[in-house]
Amino acid sequence: MSEPTIVREPVHEEGVDGFGTVRIRPLDPRADAEVVHGWVSEERASFWGMNGVTRDQVAEIYAHMDTLDTHHAFLVLRDGEPVALLQTYEPEADRVSECYEVRPGDIGVHLLLAPAGPQGARPGWTSALLTVITSYVFRTLDRRRVVVDPDVRNDKAIARFLKQGFTAGPVVVLPEVDLPDVYIPRKEAQLAFLTRAVAFPA
Repeated sequence: MSEPTIVREPVHEEGVDGFGTVRIRPLDPRADAEVVHGWVSEERASFWGMNGVTRDQVAEIYAHMDTLDTHHAFLVLRDGEPVALLQTYEPEADRVSECYEVRPGDIGVHLLLAPAGPQGARPGWTSALLTVITSYVFRTLDRRRVVVDPDVRNDKAIARFLKQGFTAGPVVVLPEVDLPDVYIPRKEAQLAFLTRAVAFPA
């Protein structure tokens, strides 16, 4: 007997002029495993840390995350098409808390963009998606500051965040996590921060 399908309604929806309608909805670990596996398996996604995992392992990883209150995964869609994987987390419940002083109202974000596809690079694409994501965390979730921790070697991601208004913080070493349900290797990361006042000035 198959498991019942749970309809996952968007938690945020926003129209962007000249870009389309962007929806952020909770990731379905099983139903979305195929598309996410395709993204994380590419060499361009090596900094995501899931190269070499199988489709079933992707489903298991996100099924585990789906049980947590502190870490959440979302699929970002543009006009109904998946365009990014978004993860949010409570910094105090994450290894990043060992590397900076967490403030009330902080939220951590990881973002993996879908490959560009046959049409090639899409000017303004990343900026539009980040604008919607920051709107979600600052306005819908009412957070005060976003922290990101891209791999220090991931020049593209770092440049992308800084262009969006993030301020570079220190380079830190995120410690290894070795638990029964999850293993994450140590990572040298460039912290960067974006406050609500900078993203949406009054």
